[in-house]
Amino acid sequence: MAQPEAATFSINQRSNWVRLRTLVILRWVAVIGQTAAVVVALHVFNLRLETGLIAMTIGAGVLANILSTFLYPENRRLNEGEGLMMMGFDLLQLGVLLYLSGGLSNPFSLLILAPVTIAANVLPARSTILLGLVAIGIISALTQWHVQMLTATGFPLGLPQLFIFGFWVALVTGVIFIGLYARQVTQEIMSMSEALAATQMALAREQKLTDLGGVVAAAAHELGTPLATIKLVSSELIDELDEGSDLRDDAVLVRDQADRCRDILRSMGRAGKDDKYLQTAPFETVIREAAEPHMERGKIVEFRISSDTDPSHQPVIRRQPEIIHGIRNLVQNAVDFSDSSVRIELSWSDQNLGVRIMDDGGGFSSSVLGRIGDPFVRRRRWQLLDDRRPGYEGMGLGLFIAKTLLERSGASLTFSNGGARALANRSGGAVVNVTWPAESIGVTDRKTQPLGKNERLA
Repeated sequence: MAQPEAATFSINQRSNWVRLRTLVILRWVAVIGQTAAVVVALHVFNLRLETGLIAMTIGAGVLANILSTFLYPENRRLNEGEGLMMMGFDLLQLGVLLYLSGGLSNPFSLLILAPVTIAANVLPARSTILLGLVAIGIISALTQWHVQMLTATGFPLGLPQLFIFGFWVALVTGVIFIGLYARQVTQEIMSMSEALAATQMALAREQKLTDLGGVVAAAAHELGTPLATIKLVSSELIDELDEGSDLRDDAVLVRDQADRCRDILRSMGRAGKDDKYLQTAPFETVIREAAEPHMERGKIVEFRISSDTDPSHQPVIRRQPEIIHGIRNLVQNAVDFSDSSVRIELSWSDQNLGVRIMDDGGGFSSSVLGRIGDPFVRRRRWQLLDDRRPGYEGMGLGLFIAKTLLERSGASLTFSNGGARALANRSGGAVVNVTWPAESIGVTDRKTQPLGKNERLA
């Protein structure tokens, strides 16, 4: 089954999620903080600073905010280039301020990490790397060129060169580490969010298919009265019209077609959601229904009941969309990567129900076996680690959806290798074990299940 694509977004589109107003507000906060720091340095600590140049630099930030507010609407979303320009300006403005106020001897030089951290969260990798390199360049330049701060008596304030070098190493390390750390965490969060959205779409689609029968049943019920009226009127016309006339033949045709519509709707309505009996089915029937779309794809799909299971005492479970869609994705994966055959083995007891899906393919790569079920496994990594799966375009989303939906139904999943030994006495082969507690999927015994009161269909 094709995986939903509407819920997935490129990581490069995140810059479009940042409003201009957000960055403008952050810049106003920075301007207020910079102004406060200068005022305290001048009037509390009596330091000598290049007040005019510093005021012009802070004023540039104020002017940039005013222009942004008047030229663009508040709800404007920034693209990659605009976001890079905004954060690059903030970085350069901060660098000039540090140049005018002691360079790396200024304790506020730590703030140079802020634009890089924000960029790592909202900008693509190329823009983040460019901004990081600019930050490292500014930090390196400030170690050599800056205006020293002076006390009221003219004594220069500064750190020893060893401390300056250590601070430079710390800032460069911070730019690299914090940038990578923030970006990795953001990617993990966004990947999980997008995969969960895709899972919800898959479940909603499966639920709509399940509910379609209910719509048909409702249509059969609602159309019953007008069809009965059509049949009654056409029968009266047949009685009043002359035998052999064209109008009488037309009236007979109308009555017959009304009967046909009633029969069609009645037969379709029997599969609706109001049919309580069809909301449950034997365990094997539900699993076969899930695997059915992949039964005729050129591979042998074999069903077996475990040897230690009594096949005459098969449990009956609810037809949950989570179970059907989850098992279907697992079977699809097995068929895609098998050489010739797939085995689906069923087992049950009073406490648990289990499905084991095995294929005779190359099996899961040992390097990614522990990561199966995570969304958006990179395609190039699959290709590098396992050349036996050429052309694989997936990103792990199908297995993530299957795992999430099945766990929602109460199942636990394990992934391993060794299925080919059971199928063709070879090494390798993927094995997926799915196990449910009996009470989690509403298990009943078909022999003792009440069918309920008969209800009129029309």
